[in-house]
Amino acid sequence: MITFPNAKINLGLNIVEKRPDGYHNLETVFYPVPLEDALEVNILHEGNEKFRLHQAGLKIEGEVENNLVVKAYKLLDEKFNLPPVDIHLFKHIPSGAGLGGGSSDAAYMLKLLNEKFNLALTDETLEEYAAKLGADCAFFIRNAPTYAEGIGNVFSPISLSLKGYQIVLVKPDIFVSTREAFAQIKPHRQEIPLKEIVKRPVEKEWMMNDFEESVFPQFPAIREIKEDLYKQGAIYASMTGSGSSVFGLFEPSAILPSNTFGEKTFIYRGILK
Repeated sequence: MITFPNAKINLGLNIVEKRPDGYHNLETVFYPVPLEDALEVNILHEGNEKFRLHQAGLKIEGEVENNLVVKAYKLLDEKFNLPPVDIHLFKHIPSGAGLGGGSSDAAYMLKLLNEKFNLALTDETLEEYAAKLGADCAFFIRNAPTYAEGIGNVFSPISLSLKGYQIVLVKPDIFVSTREAFAQIKPHRQEIPLKEIVKRPVEKEWMMNDFEESVFPQFPAIREIKEDLYKQGAIYASMTGSGSSVFGLFEPSAILPSNTFGEKTFIYRGILK
């Protein structure tokens, strides 16, 4: 059985306050993007292992045991004593890019196992399991435009459709430490809540990503990508998450920019659903 975990972007990302536990409360809008990994699971009929993970595509750092698809399998295996599985994961979504690739893989693994082994778990229960794997994992269970608050784990649906808009994603060969990005943030609340801003028409600087204020001075190349997207016709451009990916939204009839962002840059072009 095969499935295709997709990426997400953040439409706006405001850090509103620091919590007593050291984390930050935020507000953002998650929107699904049709940039996809491929995930396949089959029953493992040989050997004594509970699972095997085969990885291809973009390189995934770290030990196999720490991969979120493995953690998702183990989480359900503890409850349902699942059969041994053979897992194939092809990575197309860059890691550490603010696109939620690992979180999506984990959520889709839960959904795939639920279907393959007839576990009869509801979306609500799957979201509870997903939340144990990461703050934004649960978003990918329903995979629809969502307003998120808390630490990015408290969701409410919103009425938003960007269907037909074209999107260009640009991921430079730059690593942005989320921890350092948070350390330089000064929490504040926007005058107009994000829930209200999202109702407005898409336009330049439609919403703000607070991380740009701390990331752009340290990595001017990321700011330049945003500026270039505007120069090439984007009606809205922003960094997603804490970076380093930047996206631009273009009108359905626009001619998308060519790859002028450098050889070490990941580029994706698509149409939002």
